[in-house]
Amino acid sequence: MAAPLDDLDPGGLGTSLAHQPLLAVLRPRDPQHTITAVDLLHSVGWHHVELAWTAPWLPTLIPMLRQRCPHVHLGAASITTDHQLAQVAEAGLSYAMMPIWQKELLCQAREAGITLVPGVFTPTEVHRARCGGCALVKLFPATVLGPHYWPQLRSPLSPLPLCIAAGGLGPETALQWLQAGAADAVALGQQLFGHLPLSDPALRQRLKDLVRAVQDLRPSAQQGLIRGDVSAA
Repeated sequence: MAAPLDDLDPGGLGTSLAHQPLLAVLRPRDPQHTITAVDLLHSVGWHHVELAWTAPWLPTLIPMLRQRCPHVHLGAASITTDHQLAQVAEAGLSYAMMPIWQKELLCQAREAGITLVPGVFTPTEVHRARCGGCALVKLFPATVLGPHYWPQLRSPLSPLPLCIAAGGLGPETALQWLQAGAADAVALGQQLFGHLPLSDPALRQRLKDLVRAVQDLRPSAQQGLIRGDVSAA
């Protein structure tokens, strides 16, 4: 029996991604660099930013980022322990990503009203996440599998969770994945900024162009994201 998407996605990430299927994954090196990076993304209209939960000072930075960038939907990445998840909940973040499947963390996240997205690679992992009631999964590393991988799973494994492709995607390839319907959303990490300094006008324009191009694709991107057809466990 299909469960309502709101029950499986308490943080509302799927609904938010329907409006803009882009995520940035930042690995904070220091507070000022993190603030500058989120400021840049906010200025070009980017909605979703994941912060790798690896720096001890990160929880104290969240209130400042929210005040400076009110339109950015902040989440956490690289969650692997219950302590990290408790910090995410205390910070008031509504979604997080774990690189692998951890059932105990998933249960803890649901109790806290957080959407916790597991990383998947194989059909077995996709099936396990779906049967565990995950509304979304992160396909990683996506570029190793290629843009034809996820569509090929639809027939034998349908209904599928919503798919966020991540790993090795840059602005150009991410747009191609969305145009081809190879995933419901895309996450960009190290290649998001490339080797350009955050102050470079060319970088700002490139990001702005990507946001605009994805906005033009929104009707087709929404088709999968709003269906809410994930099976309950």
